[in-house]
Amino acid sequence: MLPQADNSWTLYEAAHLLNRAGFGGSPAEIKAFHAHGRTKAVDLLFTAQDGPDAFPVPEWASEEHLLAEIRQRLAERREMRQATSGLSPEQADQKRREAFRELQQENRRHGLEAQGWWFRRMAKTASPLREKMTLFWHDHFATSIQKVKQPALMLKQNELFRSHALGSFKDLTQAILLDPAMMLYLDTRSSRKGMPNENFAREVMELFTLGEGNYTEQDIREAARAFTGYDLNRFTGRVSHNKRQWDGSPKTVFGKTGPFDGSDVINLIFEKPGPATFMVEKIWEFFVYDDPSPSAIESLAGTFRNGGYRMEPLLREIFMSREFYSEAAIRSQIKSPVQFIIQLLKQLEIADPPNGFPIMAQQQLGQVLFMPPNVAGWDWGQAWINTNTLLTRYNLAGFITKGADQGAAAMTGDRVKLAGMGRTPKGAGRGWSGPDYEKIAPRPLRARPAELVDSLVFRFFQGPVPDKARGSFIEYATAKQGVVFTNTEIAELCHLMLSTPYYQLC
Repeated sequence: MLPQADNSWTLYEAAHLLNRAGFGGSPAEIKAFHAHGRTKAVDLLFTAQDGPDAFPVPEWASEEHLLAEIRQRLAERREMRQATSGLSPEQADQKRREAFRELQQENRRHGLEAQGWWFRRMAKTASPLREKMTLFWHDHFATSIQKVKQPALMLKQNELFRSHALGSFKDLTQAILLDPAMMLYLDTRSSRKGMPNENFAREVMELFTLGEGNYTEQDIREAARAFTGYDLNRFTGRVSHNKRQWDGSPKTVFGKTGPFDGSDVINLIFEKPGPATFMVEKIWEFFVYDDPSPSAIESLAGTFRNGGYRMEPLLREIFMSREFYSEAAIRSQIKSPVQFIIQLLKQLEIADPPNGFPIMAQQQLGQVLFMPPNVAGWDWGQAWINTNTLLTRYNLAGFITKGADQGAAAMTGDRVKLAGMGRTPKGAGRGWSGPDYEKIAPRPLRARPAELVDSLVFRFFQGPVPDKARGSFIEYATAKQGVVFTNTEIAELCHLMLSTPYYQLC
């Protein structure tokens, strides 16, 4: 077991835990979280639940609607056959193209709705760790709507990740084998006896469980034969195993031979020591810092393996460890775009962001929900920051703090085109006037620039900033104070703070 943190539970440590195990919070939320004490605060991360009706999925994603849609599509097909029976081949083809374009447009609208639904859930959830882990699994078992094309299947996968978020890694890997979105993304659906597709067999070993160097090409080829025969009904999302299309002959995987199917191969993978070490290292780098010590990984891997690959005991040990609150860990990670956007909204206490802002910001910063770039997911850490994305972060902060009239003009009128997803809502961001600065910077506090700055430093950084930076903030606040310190000057001060390298870290 890792050395435990001591009893000195500071406000900064509470903020750090809330940032890493969730998406941050306002000063009041951080103080309430700190008041529980370290142990109870960690307990709350695992016990907090959203109500069953807190975030209803869009109507088009419900099973009842999907079944009704199936009937409608079948009726439309019959009507199409009748409507094109007397047309020339060219006219019939044109009519079919028009119908297909309508279906594509509907899927694109639904895709944007799905992205908005999940973003709102992450921003408003009472169970931040579960949502943070849902995001982790979405990146780990990366699947993109650009190939899957059916938003309802992406939401179904999203619910799968959420239900297994803190459960067994092994059970989730078994479930992902039969997940419709994954079957479409890695072509399991087209893998048949005599024509096995190796995509899932390769990625389940290389990217999902073992890592490079812990399997052979022969293992992949043999495993691919085991992953044959899985059928998917694209209308209903139901999966079955067609024994006639499954290669039931003996296969040799990891030196063991038998008439394995896909589930058997996953069981064989988890008989190896690799999955525990592989996942522990990835979890550590996601929640703590890069390049962990081998001894820490080995210790946690034992916890993980002995706990049946359950995430809760592993995460609990990490969050209670001394190293999680070390100088090497606190404010050492570059915020991902999703973390940056949600944390910004929470810190400015914006319950309802401007129309279209979340998806526009994701696109411009390089992390769009349901659209990881490839099967390896997003590149994290320093890959989030370059000259363009850093300037965009500053512009986004300017738009949110100053409003549509004074903020970054580029955020108000342009409609961003998402590959395979259509465009963001027309007039995105228009009419946004900014946060409630009477609450963020009460009038009495504005008469005391140093106290005002310290209040905002805690709000945005949850820890001290270098004396030189703090001094420049106070100097700016003093110069802007004037006879009346208006909300316009407060917005400029906030934008200055948010446009620093320190704000890019959590």
